[in-house]
Amino acid sequence: MSMHSSDARLTLPENEVHVWCASLDLNAAVLGHLEPALTADERSRAARYFFDRDRNRFIAARAMLRDLLGKYMGLGADNLHLRYGTYGKPYCEPINGSPPIHFNVSHSAGTAVFAFSSGREVGVDVEAIRTDFAQDEVAEAHFSKRELAELRSLSPSLRAEGFFVCWTRKEAYLKALGWGLHAPLTSFSVSLTPGQPEDLQSCDSHRWKMISFRPASDHVGAVVAEGKNWHLRQWPWQFPA
Repeated sequence: MSMHSSDARLTLPENEVHVWCASLDLNAAVLGHLEPALTADERSRAARYFFDRDRNRFIAARAMLRDLLGKYMGLGADNLHLRYGTYGKPYCEPINGSPPIHFNVSHSAGTAVFAFSSGREVGVDVEAIRTDFAQDEVAEAHFSKRELAELRSLSPSLRAEGFFVCWTRKEAYLKALGWGLHAPLTSFSVSLTPGQPEDLQSCDSHRWKMISFRPASDHVGAVVAEGKNWHLRQWPWQFPA
């Protein structure tokens, strides 16, 4: 089955986690169609950005979230009332006794990912693969001993990708918990070798399943959701026709 964001209603089986990938760099005409779905508060937040590119990416990401979430919930994008948890994770109250739609959003260098699940907590992260920063120093400060050893065992050609595979898996896990980066990153471990199976070592690893994916050729992403009995489905977001 194929599915597009332009469908009138999106279905979300309980044994699936859906990830939508999108470019946030849209032309002015598309942005003009999307912006009216934002709330007054969201427009105010957008206006605080100094650079046009950052402001437009915020508008695009928030409008895409509203478009997708509204289609999963059967509501108009401008009728969604987003609330925020203790650590800032957004959520939407369930309607008509249906299982709650859990969702999470991440973006990096103009690429965004949106994860959705029915009745299970979910976290997602995306990062552009970069080599122009001090990976070793960041890893030493935030990676566990197990992760550091695995990172250092990689060939130089894989080390940058391995770093970001690790980072996205760690952040997706903390976002699924609802903690963001408010917990020690060294308190748990993930595997990080590109192309190898995902592994989470934590006090509650039995509760979660972790999957990495590629939203774009120069990005890596990871999604973490409750339970083991689900599989990932991934699509590109397209401007509704």
